[in-house]
Amino acid sequence: MKQRKRKNMFLAFILAIITAVVIAGCSSSEAGKEEKKEVDKKEVTDEKVAFSMAIRTLAIPHVENSPNINEDPYVKKIEEFTNTDIDIQLLPHNDYKTKMDLMFASGDIPDVVQGMGKFTNSGQSLVQAVEAGVFLPLDELIDEYGPNLKKFIPKEVWETQRFTDGKIYAIPQILSNPSRRATFVRKDLLEKAGLEVPKTVEETLEVLRAFKEMGVEQPFVARKGLSYSDTFFGAYDVQPLMELNKDGDPVPKYLDSANMKKAIQTYKTMYDEGLIHKEFLTQESNQYKDIIQSGKGGMFSANANVLNSWNKVLQASVPDAELAIIPSPVGTEGTNGGYVIYDPAFRNYFINAETKNPERIIQFLDWMVTEEATEFFTFGIEGEDYTKENGKINYKQAEAPDEVNKEAFRTGWLWLTGDAAYTEGLLETTPEGQQLLDTYENVLAKEGNGGITFEPPLTTFTGKPDMEDKNADGHSEYLHGHIVKMITGAEAVSDWDKVLEEWKKLGGDQYLKDAKAQYKEGKYYETTRK
Repeated sequence: MKQRKRKNMFLAFILAIITAVVIAGCSSSEAGKEEKKEVDKKEVTDEKVAFSMAIRTLAIPHVENSPNINEDPYVKKIEEFTNTDIDIQLLPHNDYKTKMDLMFASGDIPDVVQGMGKFTNSGQSLVQAVEAGVFLPLDELIDEYGPNLKKFIPKEVWETQRFTDGKIYAIPQILSNPSRRATFVRKDLLEKAGLEVPKTVEETLEVLRAFKEMGVEQPFVARKGLSYSDTFFGAYDVQPLMELNKDGDPVPKYLDSANMKKAIQTYKTMYDEGLIHKEFLTQESNQYKDIIQSGKGGMFSANANVLNSWNKVLQASVPDAELAIIPSPVGTEGTNGGYVIYDPAFRNYFINAETKNPERIIQFLDWMVTEEATEFFTFGIEGEDYTKENGKINYKQAEAPDEVNKEAFRTGWLWLTGDAAYTEGLLETTPEGQQLLDTYENVLAKEGNGGITFEPPLTTFTGKPDMEDKNADGHSEYLHGHIVKMITGAEAVSDWDKVLEEWKKLGGDQYLKDAKAQYKEGKYYETTRK
C-alpha cells in the first residue's frame, strides 16, 4: 500500500505540473520522505522474461524510420542472446522532457525508463519520481547480478547515479572521452577556396564568407535553440557553465559580459551576412542533418563519432565531398575553444519498483558489456554482417546510407551500456577509423570547456523552468530569448549588461548566493578534459 500511495502522490504532482498549477513544497512531501522499497532476494528464473523500456530516439534515422523497432532483427537477436521479450517504447528526441512528464502523468510507466546521464537532465518529473519511490534503489541488485557492470563502469561514474539518500538508482552508460563534440568542415571546399584550416574566430568567418561566395547554401549550419551550434560561445568560453570568479565564488560564465558580447556579435555578423540560415531558429535536428548530408552545408558542430558514417552518406550525394574535424576556433588568447565537457555518464536506466523481475533486467544490461555482446554490437550478426575464419572477423563495411544508418543504430543507440564515445573495435578496422581515434586523442582531448556542476542541483529556479540553464543544450530560455533578439537585431548587443541586471532581479542574485553556499558545503563536482 505504501508503494501505491507514493506512486499516486507522485502522479498527482506531475498532473499538477502539466496543468500549470504551482504546488509549493512538493519536493519535500511525505511521499519523498518515506522509506524506499528495498529489493527482496529471490531465485532468478531461467524462463523467458518480458519487460518494457522507454528509450529516447536521439534522432537516429534507423530508429525514427522503423515501422516497428521491436521487430528489428538486431532487437530480436538481443532477445535471443538474453532470453527476453523486450517491448521498446520510443520517446521522441525533440521535447523529450515534456514527453517524460506526460509519460509519468499517465501512470503507465514502463519497467525501464532511460534517462540522460544526470538525474536532472531528464526533467524534474524524473527527479520527483525517484523521490516518490517510483524506482528501485539498485545497490543490492548490482552487487548480486551485475558483476560485469561493476567491473566495466568506473567508480566515479557510479557515483553520478547516487541520489541524495545515498543510494544508486540507475545503471549508467559511460562516456570514456568527455570531449565528444567537434567542429566539422567541408575539407574539399576549404581546399577549393585555397584557405588554411582556420584557428581564430575571424579566420573562421573568412572561411564562411568564402563558402557563401562559392554558393554554399548554409555556410554554417545552425540548429533550433542554437543547440549543437554553440561553436562561438565555446570560442569565448561563455557557455552556460559555472566557474570560480576572482573571489573564489562560483558564477555562470555568461557573467563575463565582455566575452559574451563578442560571442553574440559573432552570431549577429553571421546572421547579417547570410552565413547562417535566416530561419535557423526553427531548423530542427533532422533538417540540420539533411542539409549537411546533401552537401548544402560548409561547417557545423556534431558528435565526433559520426564523422565516417556521415562522410559515406554525404558522398552518396556528392562523391567528391569530404568532411573533416578541425580544431575549434578560439576567440581570445587563453581560451581553449570547443564545446561543453560532458558528464561521464551519457545515458542511464531506471527500474520501476513494481517490475516483477528486476534481477533479470540487471542481468540483461550486464550482458551488454560481455565479450559476446561486444562482438555483436560491434560487428552485428555472424553470417549476415560478418564472417569469422580461424577466429579472425571479416566485417563487411557499411557503404550505402541505409547500411550506415543501421550500423550507427546497432553500435550506438542499441548498445545501452557500452562506451558512448565511440566503437573502438569498429574504428580499428579501417584507416579512416584509426584516424578518428587519433583525432580524439590529439584534437578533442586538447579542447573543450569544463565547469562546476552542483549535485544535488540548486533549487533556486524550481518552478521557473525558463530561468534554468540547460548546460550542454544551451542557455536558459530567458537568456536565449535575449540572445536571439540581439542576433536578429531586435535588441542591441550592448544591452547584455542590462539583461544580466534583470536576470539578477528575477532570481539570479539568490542563485549566486545559493551556489556559493552549496560550493562551500562541497556538494558539487567538476567536469574536465580527459
